[in-house]
Amino acid sequence: MTLLIHAAAAVVIALGYFLGSIPFGLFFAWLSGAGDVRKIGSGNIGATNVLRTGKKWAAVATLLCDGAKGAAAVLITRYYLPHGAEIFAALAAVLGHLFPLWLRFKGGKGVATFLGVCLALYWPVGLLVCATWLVMALVWRISSLSALIAIALSPVYFFAFGQRDYAPLAAVLAAMIIFMHRENISRLLRGEEPRIGAKKENGAQA
Repeated sequence: MTLLIHAAAAVVIALGYFLGSIPFGLFFAWLSGAGDVRKIGSGNIGATNVLRTGKKWAAVATLLCDGAKGAAAVLITRYYLPHGAEIFAALAAVLGHLFPLWLRFKGGKGVATFLGVCLALYWPVGLLVCATWLVMALVWRISSLSALIAIALSPVYFFAFGQRDYAPLAAVLAAMIIFMHRENISRLLRGEEPRIGAKKENGAQA
């Protein structure tokens, strides 16, 4: 039984990491004719940096697919394994996006994948996190700031909605993603963070 549990855990982590590490931003930027997105703007493979190529459809596709891979990791694991296993799948999916083996562990900053994870874990909270990002984006027009606020509030949302098993996971993922945004935070404090859609070499990706 112990061996089976360990094997299942290994499969869950491997599945989550593999799905999370698929570099959709790199693929859609190339497909759109924009070239290697790692050589544009912030060099990040996420949707915000893909948007700086001017290929809006590629940015939208990246956003949706990066979210979908996080959701898929959770939903597949939840379907086949007992409650609780999806927590490890969610963690592995975000780690896969942040540190993909195929890109020498230089991935995105995890926001879209995190949103997909939240939607799959408990969709009312996922929608609330997405709505928070949207409202903040409309107010501030700064992607990174909007994402940081929404993600920081996610553990509170899970707790408030009675999903207390997921609140610690959300807190850990939020801390990881906030750390990945440390350069963005520095620019925010200096008032130098570009607004959504800006094409700047020192741009930030959320």
